[in-house]
Amino acid sequence: MSTHSITAFPSVDISTIETVDLVDLSSLNSNLHSKEGEVGDESGWKQVHTDVFRAPPHLVLFSAMLGTGHQLAVLVFVVVVFSLFGELYDDRGTIVTLFIVFYAVTSFIAGYSGGSFYARNDGKNWIQTMLVTTGLFPGVCFVLAFFLNFIAIAYDSLATIPPTTMVIVFAIWALIAFPMTLIGTIVGRNWNGIADNPCRIGVVPKPIPEKKWYLQPSVHIVLGGILPFGSIFIEMYFIFTSFWHYKYYYVYGFMLLVYIILVIVTVCVTIVSTYFLLNSEDYRWHWVSFLSGASTAVYVYLYATYYFIAKTTMNGFFQTCFYFGETLMFALGLGILCGAIGYTGTSVFVRRIYRQVKIE
Repeated sequence: MSTHSITAFPSVDISTIETVDLVDLSSLNSNLHSKEGEVGDESGWKQVHTDVFRAPPHLVLFSAMLGTGHQLAVLVFVVVVFSLFGELYDDRGTIVTLFIVFYAVTSFIAGYSGGSFYARNDGKNWIQTMLVTTGLFPGVCFVLAFFLNFIAIAYDSLATIPPTTMVIVFAIWALIAFPMTLIGTIVGRNWNGIADNPCRIGVVPKPIPEKKWYLQPSVHIVLGGILPFGSIFIEMYFIFTSFWHYKYYYVYGFMLLVYIILVIVTVCVTIVSTYFLLNSEDYRWHWVSFLSGASTAVYVYLYATYYFIAKTTMNGFFQTCFYFGETLMFALGLGILCGAIGYTGTSVFVRRIYRQVKIE
């Protein structure tokens, strides 16, 4: 009777029960860790916390462009405010002279910003950074101006720049801009050159996973300048009309408002772009945020091409070269300015979000 009762029970595999329990416990444990707010996500911006603060490639060039962009941002603000209260719109030459002098004086900002960023990323050749910072933007503008002046001399035009003027401009750069950049670089690397990253940097960079086409850095860069350009589109028409149709421009108050809007829109666009980039586990955000803001200048130059065709009666080699050469200098400065603004706002955002994450 007892033997029959024992054989009536079904056989049970004890090893199977233990395996199932272990799997359930491990999955429950991982869910608990993820709910605690630690880095437990399978994908996202938290996964690149050991790579997000790596130094960008071409560190010397990036530091120089960042410093120049900060200088131009302050310079434009100062010139616009000075013109607003000084009523300098009656004479174009006064504003140009003011711009050149203030550029030399504010070169300290470029040296300080570029030098401190270079030192915080463990850069060793600070002299090279200083030389690139002080010569990059002025050097390109000087080459373009020399080329245009050569054409003006060939055509015997009144637009020719006298040799004495060029010597004076070079002397201002050599005697004021260069020393100010040098001093700013030394001060920046010594006073603000210590890295304060909220996350440690890993020894080996993580591989960047494959992602869809609309998450590629090139797409972020191309689309990043559309909204900032839209915010200054109307103002570009008045500036181009004033400059190329020889009309007085006197609404500097509106220009100041548009400039502030440009700064805000550029920062917001680059932050959103960088967030999507980091969520795809791509930590190459330094150049992407800079070029995303700088792409505004590309759209400005495209608009300048449309304006030349549709709104002016210029023709011939001489007028075409002067129009596109001077517009190129303007677009180059605007691109560096917007790029530095975009990176600065994005840097504040990136540091803020990574300070709120439990890394360990």
